[in-house]
Amino acid sequence: MSATISQMCSGLATNLATVSGLRTSAYQPEQLNPPCAFPVLNSVTYHAAFGGGDFVADFTVYVIVGRWTDRTAQALLDEMLSYSGSKSIRAALESDLTLGGTSSTLVVSSAASISSVNAADAEFLQIQFTVTVHG
Repeated sequence: MSATISQMCSGLATNLATVSGLRTSAYQPEQLNPPCAFPVLNSVTYHAAFGGGDFVADFTVYVIVGRWTDRTAQALLDEMLSYSGSKSIRAALESDLTLGGTSSTLVVSSAASISSVNAADAEFLQIQFTVTVHG
């Protein structure tokens, strides 16, 4: 069963919401209020299996941790990069592999691009997670 991109984004946001204190959205919010996270679609592959049986969507999940120079944000980033635990973004994203029954599975393949992002005259610490969802 193939889900819509909106359903996948909502499912990813729901999974991310299992991290206590993390503000989540199914789309990029107008204002950044860290810690926050949201998915962005990168690409869709329609015929990943014979007969079009595997619809694959690749996402980048952006996690805005806190102020760039804040030690608390650096410590939170360390927890979010953990393989498991209550603050692990990987564990949260993979907490429901079916995204509420709208996909067959998903995998978080990497976390990369620790960088700064500027918004509203402030510099924030961000990390990007690569997620592949199979419809």
